[in-house]
Amino acid sequence: MGLARLLIVAVLTALAGAAVADPIRVSTTAGTLVGETRADASQAFLGVPFARPPVGELRWKPPQAVAGWSGERPARASGPACLQTSRGWNAADAARSSEDCLYLDIRAPRHAPGARLPVMVWIHGGANHAGSGAGTVESSLVDQGVVLVSVQYRLGVFGFLSHPELTSEQGGASGNYALMDIIAALRWVRENIAGFGGDPDNVTLFGHSAGGQDVSLVMLSPQGRSLAARGILQSGMPGFGFPARSLKQNEAIGEDLARRVGAGALADLRRTSGDDLLKAAEALTAPIDDQGFIWTQAVVDGGVLPKAPEALLADPGVKPMIVGSSAREIGLFGDEPQRAQAWIAEAFKDRAPQVLAAYGLDRDPRPPVDPVRGDAVLRLATDRMFRCPAETTARLRQRVGGKVWRYELEVPAPRQASVGHGSELPYVFDRPGEGRPPLQAYWAAFARTGEPNGPGLPPWPAESGAGERLVFAATGPRAERGQEPDCRFHTRP
Repeated sequence: MGLARLLIVAVLTALAGAAVADPIRVSTTAGTLVGETRADASQAFLGVPFARPPVGELRWKPPQAVAGWSGERPARASGPACLQTSRGWNAADAARSSEDCLYLDIRAPRHAPGARLPVMVWIHGGANHAGSGAGTVESSLVDQGVVLVSVQYRLGVFGFLSHPELTSEQGGASGNYALMDIIAALRWVRENIAGFGGDPDNVTLFGHSAGGQDVSLVMLSPQGRSLAARGILQSGMPGFGFPARSLKQNEAIGEDLARRVGAGALADLRRTSGDDLLKAAEALTAPIDDQGFIWTQAVVDGGVLPKAPEALLADPGVKPMIVGSSAREIGLFGDEPQRAQAWIAEAFKDRAPQVLAAYGLDRDPRPPVDPVRGDAVLRLATDRMFRCPAETTARLRQRVGGKVWRYELEVPAPRQASVGHGSELPYVFDRPGEGRPPLQAYWAAFARTGEPNGPGLPPWPAESGAGERLVFAATGPRAERGQEPDCRFHTRP
């Protein structure tokens, strides 16, 4: 997930820095914001609060409506990243991170008064414990005639923790505060985006990696599904192939955190410094086999998520979506065949011989490396967390009449040797060019009309039950159909 963040930062840094022209004012439900009109006549408003700072007594509570202000509030600098530990790739975000982080950025193209442009709301990735959305709105997506919004949400223990006392305090459910933050931001967009030239009834929610997962969970949540017209899941699946975590299991993680910081009660936890909580959180474990994904295991909290993702995907009321991934994603098992074999033996029990044979991990020498999808261990990892959950998500939506379009990206990011996690980001956010996969054009068409197809674009068939998908290949987009044979082993979304 680190490479993906570095790619998007490089892309958007190159796009940023347009000269400031005149200040521009917009009235919101909380007060007047002063943004800036750029040299290209686009309008930017940065660091806009959409909820009160979730600090002190508001730590681990649903986001509260932002306090109003009198006079004018400057909106020319992004807010801080949400509190996080540096893992190298996110060092800049970690250095400017804070618990006071519930802000969004907006940029609109030049538009006439009263315009109602499509709105795209971005949710950043980072395993739900790192990263930020700063810089995203500098993207050339705005040149496609959309209002672009980027949202911050609480991360790690601040965004996903449950605890028995929190459950009691909050009426029988706790956790998923990050998803509540995104829902609060979408409510803010619905109430205010018309003032920025956007159409509150035409909002597309999109995100990458953990951000893509969060997009899907907000779309599945009864609390959030009415707030966006559609969603795009870029290498971020509803469950990432893991079983959902129960409220009781998540409460146990919260109790473990309390013990580690010596907090005898919820009040003590709320008084503990954020840095101390971050340090203690490094030792927490979840009921999954890879603790690197502790905060990307969906939690059935009983409030935001009343059921597991696979059950919610079967609800006919869920909105249309695009879902897909790269041909190669994140390597698991330390890229070691022996560890992959051990995982297969543990996860599949009596079926393990079939799975080993399917990937050629039952013989020596190993199968040759696939030039697009990589070696057997990488194919297994990608199938497990990305490719097969995407196929499952599409199938479950199609069965109940939902509209869904699936894709796979085979083209590496510029200056990268092979495709990987986050390779799609430059093609979504950077300026389109000759020979580049036209993801931005498909995404913008989807935002405008609810269909990714548009003039000059190769046809992209929706899922019909036959395993349709669009492959972004080096020679251009091509439509394919047919179920992935190895996905019979990986059936969680």
